[in-house]
Amino acid sequence: MSVSGPKSAFQSGPAAWAFMLGLILAAFCVPASAVTVSGLYSVEVPVTGSSPDELAVGYADGLARVFVRVSGTRDVLDQEGVEALLADAESLLLSYQYLRGENGDNRLRMAFGAVGVNRALASINAPVWGANRPLTLAWVAVEDRGARTLITESPDSGASGGQQTSSTWQRAFDQAALDRGLPVALPPAKYSGDRELLSDLWGQFVNRLRGVSGDIEHDVMALVRVNRTGGQWRAGWVFDGMSMDGGEESVTAPTPEALAQTVVNRWAERYANRYAVAAGEVGESPQVDIVLRGVSSIEDYGKINKVLEGLTPVVSVGATRVKGDQLTLRVAFSGELDQLKEYIALDPRFVAMEGEPSGPEVTSPEPAGAEVVPGPAATEVEEATASEAQGAPAADANSESESIAAGADGNRSMFSYQPMPVDEQEAEQAFESLYQVLYYRWETTPVIGKGDGE
Repeated sequence: MSVSGPKSAFQSGPAAWAFMLGLILAAFCVPASAVTVSGLYSVEVPVTGSSPDELAVGYADGLARVFVRVSGTRDVLDQEGVEALLADAESLLLSYQYLRGENGDNRLRMAFGAVGVNRALASINAPVWGANRPLTLAWVAVEDRGARTLITESPDSGASGGQQTSSTWQRAFDQAALDRGLPVALPPAKYSGDRELLSDLWGQFVNRLRGVSGDIEHDVMALVRVNRTGGQWRAGWVFDGMSMDGGEESVTAPTPEALAQTVVNRWAERYANRYAVAAGEVGESPQVDIVLRGVSSIEDYGKINKVLEGLTPVVSVGATRVKGDQLTLRVAFSGELDQLKEYIALDPRFVAMEGEPSGPEVTSPEPAGAEVVPGPAATEVEEATASEAQGAPAADANSESESIAAGADGNRSMFSYQPMPVDEQEAEQAFESLYQVLYYRWETTPVIGKGDGE
């Protein structure tokens, strides 16, 4: 059903284009490394069986984990009203799959609706942290039994000594980042034998590490030193970048896994305190930024506006920035974001621009003998979306999930992140947005022969 009301903040015509060019800043800025996190609303949890009661427990467990990721804090699970939301978790499902393992290690893979989850959090006055998040480069040095080891992104898991230590801690930090939906990068393995760099890291000499990190994508750098103290592991760190600088912070925990979780939890909550949107700002009509490249004229702008305004889920369209041949639009929509993406995909002039997945590359093969039992959830959310679609192809609820990562405890989480091709100003704006930025190239003449339309 179409939504009536004003459709565009700008009218087509040369005057409008000149007006936008005059008002919208298009100055050159230093490149940034913001990333869009995919899979924040998808999760996989162990379940004891497939009865309605057992599935309900799985739905609640999965939604609780999503709430923590999206709010940015574990305190959300203590919020008044959260128990009622978890008890009705099925109403927020877009789809699920029941994976039956031959050894009884059954799992439930779920995708929740981003808009529905965000509104649910807002209903209990919880914050909502969007999908565009800063990338933290973590320089981690571990001292154990008098030896220091640099933790890198791809240690040799079959090696012994320092490389085995690096592998253990790498897996611990990757799993912690997956659980919280926080983009964390470790330095390349080529630095593992640099003893001078390791000494600088242990001394937390920010300026020296900053020089080494110049060619590694990141928004914030964290210098972390880990050592045993009193039967516990202790981590102390300092930040550099995005005004996160300050004195050393520290935490302790009994195991590498627990310590990595505690460290990343603190990082996530600090970012969320800065970028999460207050409940009152979530609003009834979600908005997403769409960046289009190849927009060279007012005629292009007029055509783009007309196409978007004609899409059933679109409530309004407004230009926010022009930079060269790149146009940024803010689109208010109804329903779920995946549904809007499906409508846009019907027009071959919108060519999706997807970044290559980066971040943790931990595979999650199905266990031997596993049986995948698909179960599209017949929920209120799904029914409402279907009625709005009016025959449009259903959105794949798992489409935002680029990869599946698994931790040692079998807790798998559909999670990946893609670089955002933005400058520093755009990144700061994106960090404050609830939904991932969508990137397209505008093709005035649709490409023929790809089986995607005209």
